[in-house]
Amino acid sequence: MATLTIAHDVAEIALDAPDRLNALAPDDIDELARAYADAEAAGVRALVLRGEGRAFCAGRDISAVDPADDDVIGYLGDRVQPLLERMSSFPAPTFAVAHGACLGVGLGLLIATDVVYVSERAKIGSPFANLGATLDSGGHALFTERLGAHRTLDLIYTGRLMSGAEAVSAGLFSQVLPDDEVLDRTRQAAARAAQGATQAFLASKRLVAQIRDDRLGLWASMADENRAQAALCDTADYREGFAAFQQKRTPQFTGRA
Repeated sequence: MATLTIAHDVAEIALDAPDRLNALAPDDIDELARAYADAEAAGVRALVLRGEGRAFCAGRDISAVDPADDDVIGYLGDRVQPLLERMSSFPAPTFAVAHGACLGVGLGLLIATDVVYVSERAKIGSPFANLGATLDSGGHALFTERLGAHRTLDLIYTGRLMSGAEAVSAGLFSQVLPDDEVLDRTRQAAARAAQGATQAFLASKRLVAQIRDDRLGLWASMADENRAQAALCDTADYREGFAAFQQKRTPQFTGRA
């Protein structure tokens, strides 16, 4: 269900079960985790995640789930959360294409991705009001941080879904794009990132994660920036970037440490 292709230092992972809106059963989570592991082993310098068909990912596949013996912790705690943590720490810039339904675990996949480009007609929110379940996969943290408590609970209580434009306007994701452009624009962004200074990008990725997770203040974050910049001085791309600037030419980055 997760198809991996690699070209020009960019990995592309496609969720490929359009008949069920790319909803994820336990085996699908394992397959997706393997795709990320394979992309990492290949040493790619950028990654794109997308969904085939009408939706990015409608969440967990509950078509055969019996609530009487549902192993929620086994699915969410033992499979989904480790996958999202792996995705978040992937050692290259990551991009996702959000179109159609982006719900539940599908929303979590977006949260764990560095940059998310959203189609105008995407549907984002908490659809669990009619299931007797609650928002999962990091949705509470994202919504409360970006929307505040009142708007978060309004979405949860009503089950209302935001459009792509509304989600981006609220600060949830990066850019909203026309439906027929979002995939190409995401691929273009990933291709540019794959030609960039990968180690510098990863330094920023770690700094942003630290601010988010540790709630660092300005001066503590600045001190971390200083140390990250000093470490980058020893990389080939740092030296190449300065040389290219001084020689008035386009830099040729390799991404190596």
